[in-house]
Amino acid sequence: MITEQHRIGSGFGAHSTADDVLTGIDLTGRTALVTGGYSGLGLETTRALARAGARVVVPARRPDTARAALSGVAGTEVWELELADPESVRAFADRFLDTGRALDILVANAGVMACPETRVGPGWEAHFGINHLGHFALVNRLRPALAPGGARVVSVASSGHFLSDIRWDDLHFRAGYDRWLAYAQSKTANALFARHLDTLGADRGVHAFALHPGSILTPLQRHIPHDEQLAQGWITADGKPAEGFKTPAQGAATAVWAATSPLLDGHGGAYCQDCDIAEPATTDDMLIGGVKPWAVDPKAAARLWEVSSELTGLDSFS
Repeated sequence: MITEQHRIGSGFGAHSTADDVLTGIDLTGRTALVTGGYSGLGLETTRALARAGARVVVPARRPDTARAALSGVAGTEVWELELADPESVRAFADRFLDTGRALDILVANAGVMACPETRVGPGWEAHFGINHLGHFALVNRLRPALAPGGARVVSVASSGHFLSDIRWDDLHFRAGYDRWLAYAQSKTANALFARHLDTLGADRGVHAFALHPGSILTPLQRHIPHDEQLAQGWITADGKPAEGFKTPAQGAATAVWAATSPLLDGHGGAYCQDCDIAEPATTDDMLIGGVKPWAVDPKAAARLWEVSSELTGLDSFS
């Protein structure tokens, strides 16, 4: 069943925080994994899940930095992982599977934005390789650990998907690089990944959701100069976030809501925003958000899954 993109009246909204949406939810005995869970939105997501009782595994490209960031957060553990390196993904997944632990929540949060042209893995464009293919490989390798009958995979996409559909004829920008279109394509891929993963995983009780966290200033914008952020209207002249931007705690709320809310039962594959299912986008204003049709197209989602399987050599669900 394909979820319709319409709000369901969650009772939460753009100003809700991750702790707000977890009120009354006890995650004691549950295991969660949050990629990039030691910086920005990922750190807020990790903190909130841990406060609710979950044991949170944080894969990190910079383990020492992650341990320092999480030093005061009880119930967390840091494991090394480089999403850009297929061998690192394999080693991480093998190590986790060897523990025999079940994984109840996986939040695919780590990513890069508007970085200089970079090739990773066997020559993949970095945004597509890290934001999408790295997570595709990780989830496929961890499939045996996903708790049957209740696991949720949450893919952190973005309204950046407004700028580009999947570039089927040039996924890796070999004909000319554009950092914003590369980021945008990867965010469309994040949404399509969740859509098809839910289709494939539903029979096992594995469900997936994608989301736009909102506009938030975090270390994700490290490749974007101050002057450009000012020109884009992201910050004010004194360097503060512009009106309409969320705090990191508010930005993490939709991921935490998608990972835990019982209201989403029966709505697998949905694209979410502001702690609810997103409406179809009616404008090109990314601050308003919503979801463009190409990011929830089931045929495109199935096609991307097949392409991603060919690129990574993995498909544990089909």
